[in-house]
Amino acid sequence: MASWLPTIVLVGRPNVGKSTLFNRITRTRAALVADLPGLTRDRHYGRARVGERSFLVVDTGGFEPVAKDGILHEMAKQTRQAIDESDVVVFLADARGGLTEQDRSIADLLRRSGRPIVLAVNKAEGMQPERAAAEFYELGLGEPHPISSAHGDNVAALMEEALAKLPPAEAPAAPPDDTEAEPGEERTAGPVKVAIIGRPNVGKSTLVNALLGEERVIAFDQPGTTRDAIYLDFERNGRDYTLIDTAGVRRRGKVFEAVEKFSVIKTMQAIEFANVVVLLLDAQQEISEQDAHLAGFILESGRALVIGINKWDGLPADRREDIKREVDRKLGFLSFAHHHYISARTGTGLAALMRSVDAAYAAAMARLPTPKLTRALIAAVEKQQPPRAGGGRPKLRYAHQGGHNPPLIVVHGTALSQVPESYRRYLERFFAETFKLRGTPLRVQFKTGANPYADPTSRRKGR
Repeated sequence: MASWLPTIVLVGRPNVGKSTLFNRITRTRAALVADLPGLTRDRHYGRARVGERSFLVVDTGGFEPVAKDGILHEMAKQTRQAIDESDVVVFLADARGGLTEQDRSIADLLRRSGRPIVLAVNKAEGMQPERAAAEFYELGLGEPHPISSAHGDNVAALMEEALAKLPPAEAPAAPPDDTEAEPGEERTAGPVKVAIIGRPNVGKSTLVNALLGEERVIAFDQPGTTRDAIYLDFERNGRDYTLIDTAGVRRRGKVFEAVEKFSVIKTMQAIEFANVVVLLLDAQQEISEQDAHLAGFILESGRALVIGINKWDGLPADRREDIKREVDRKLGFLSFAHHHYISARTGTGLAALMRSVDAAYAAAMARLPTPKLTRALIAAVEKQQPPRAGGGRPKLRYAHQGGHNPPLIVVHGTALSQVPESYRRYLERFFAETFKLRGTPLRVQFKTGANPYADPTSRRKGR
């Protein structure tokens, strides 16, 4: 299971280059956007990796900390929330615009926040580093880092400094043993961690209450982290589960708030920490861009997934087929996941939903022995060979499992850098169908080199 991802928040006054830096750090322009009612300026959220360290990045709106009302005040409230949820803040200033009173106000607020701060002086391309940084020492936030978000100058060093201030990464779980097991046999290590994810008012709290209420027992309500994610332990049909809930109200015996708090950071953290994600949609509303962004982040994170379309009981019969077509059209990239049309209010469909949670977990944690993977690879190549590249054709020789949650299959051979993405997707589908891995994404990685499983004495003897 993935460790809890830390969060780096980008803060600064308008037009200092925060979004440009965000795009460079995340290496994409496709961000998760908070487009919720009441957010007067979108915040962008993305996942990034430097070396072996993964983290979340938040691009905030232009910060006007002294704004008293109107849109600037609302933007400042959103930025303060992001700072409160951060592990490290990267404060961007503008080398060409120079130090401003607004920069001083932001620096004062950041000092009071108690968060680790890294000061970046952007738009420093073509300037002497010492000259670009000189006046920003006045802020008292440590050594300024002259950078160029647009050109990438010194951004790597900036991120090394920011990552050095993060809490220590959790040690990864011990790798599973390589004993033989039937395909599809799962590994169990404590309760199955299930995150209930969705936009506000889709019925997450109702679903959580319905699942907990069936057993009428909550073993304990344990505050999880400073992110306020809460772990709710329960048992169902002899199996232990932990619901990861971020809705905001969490006391035994009390009814959840009608309007849930929503934090994208909390949601992303819950996705990363879960074994299985239940993406909850509202059948009585159109699938929004926010739903699609959440779905995309779940896929990127590699989590096992079940889709629940809630409030199905209140939908007219003539609308149901339309909704099913819309789900298939807008979320077709999640075809590996089971879909369930449910009513959290009445409990309709929840038993089938939980069966799919179990199946998705089993698929995500399945053990796939090397001999059976290699036989499946040979069958896939016999059915459809990779296309020729240059003067020859890539040779796919054997496969073994490289990880779980999601299953990672490592394919070894020669000239594998020439294998196109379309063939990689073909292999992913083939392996998933062969081993009946429904409910989890599956990834294929190519490696060119010697077979580490081969007996070197056999090669010397020509066997």
